[in-house]
Amino acid sequence: MTLTEQMILLQAPNPAASENGRKLSKKGSFSALRRTEDGTLYWAECAGSGKTPYRVSVDWTDPDAPVCRCSCPSRQFPCKHALGLMFEQLSGKEFEPADIPQDIAEKRAKQAARAAKKEAAGDEPPKPKKPNAAARKKKLARQLEGLDMAEKMVDDLLTSGLGALAGSSAQTFDKLAKDLGSCYLTGPQTAFTRIALAVRTVQQHPEQAEGAYDQALRILVALRSTIKKSRVFLQGKLEAGDFSPEDSALFEALGGVWKLEDLRAIGSFKENARLVQLSFDVSFDEAKKEYVERGWWMDLDSGDIFQTLNLRPAKALKYVKGEDSRFGGLEVPVLYIYPGEGDRRVRWESASSRPLTAEEQAALPGLAQPNLATAVKRTKGAIKNTLAPKFLAVLVPVGKLGKVGEDFVLEDSAGDRIVLRDRPQEGPDHTCTARLAMLPGELPAGSALFGLMFYDERDRSLCLHPYSVVTPEQVVRLLY
Repeated sequence: MTLTEQMILLQAPNPAASENGRKLSKKGSFSALRRTEDGTLYWAECAGSGKTPYRVSVDWTDPDAPVCRCSCPSRQFPCKHALGLMFEQLSGKEFEPADIPQDIAEKRAKQAARAAKKEAAGDEPPKPKKPNAAARKKKLARQLEGLDMAEKMVDDLLTSGLGALAGSSAQTFDKLAKDLGSCYLTGPQTAFTRIALAVRTVQQHPEQAEGAYDQALRILVALRSTIKKSRVFLQGKLEAGDFSPEDSALFEALGGVWKLEDLRAIGSFKENARLVQLSFDVSFDEAKKEYVERGWWMDLDSGDIFQTLNLRPAKALKYVKGEDSRFGGLEVPVLYIYPGEGDRRVRWESASSRPLTAEEQAALPGLAQPNLATAVKRTKGAIKNTLAPKFLAVLVPVGKLGKVGEDFVLEDSAGDRIVLRDRPQEGPDHTCTARLAMLPGELPAGSALFGLMFYDERDRSLCLHPYSVVTPEQVVRLLY
């Protein structure tokens, strides 16, 4: 195993933890540096605020999932002391070979026993627990009641017109959102929280009213469709007595949370996937009060584009491990794929990183859509679905890339063109189209552009928000 700074940063729960660990290493807080002969375990003592130093170790038996242990009281994992010990390794400090400590040897033995038991049971994960039929039936009935409440409010708003928002009370929507949460409808609950935010914008910032009205209308249209489709979906399950999750995007739209064993049970997974990250970004969801760390990935075998979402509530930011940009390839034994269309979300339990081969990198642009016309057709089909986002992640081939007037424009080999511009809904911290001007000269032959194709309501046209330039030699990120 070759330890790199990127590997350490990927282990950290947040940037502050890794930086604090680096500082501990730089100021010489560690002593009694030890390691096993095989180099799989490193341990030391680290000076803390008390008289007794902390005992910290990093077990590299599995290089892709190191086990960090520390006697400190921190609830962060790994803590800054474990990360600092990794920086001690990275800096080339001398670790004296020694016998493994007894307590860690016992923990290793228990871990090996658990692994052996799991292997003996086979690779199949545990089957989903059989749902409590009575409790599930009661929950479905409660959800249907909540849909009735939500539908009445939506119909009233659409009947009276969005102009009524200016005279509405944001607390009314906040209360309805709370009531929907008690009805197990966290999806519609979030929608009404967003409407409450739009009301406050209209009332407190009149100059932004037009955008707030547009946002509220989009939410209401999607919500109305969700309510109608969900009622049919839930009534069907109630009548059939079928209370298990199924391959439907409505499950998540209502606020359902997918478990990996449920995704496997419905066959929504792929084995031995090879992925490469094309882009990474972070945004803050004001309605949910959480940071959303989003990664865009391409399947090197199928050319499918997936997204990962790491959700970090603001109240628990210190305790939820943050994600970061990934470079190189990622090998995933089992890739779990969420139901839906377009940019489907994926998750995994374990994965191993490795550098992309020259052949893989050279083949990456070739996984783009055949031409702009195909990408446009797919995008139009995707955004017609009222439950789907109003954009589609695409990789499109580049014939020419330049400016026409004030606009950046991409032209494919067939001569079709599309305007490149930042998607307004992504926010000011996602503006990156202007960075195309920083590219040196013409792109290499066979290059492609990755981004979000979206419908821009300002001039009623399909545009492309560029995120990355993919050449046969490298991926050039315009964001983060």
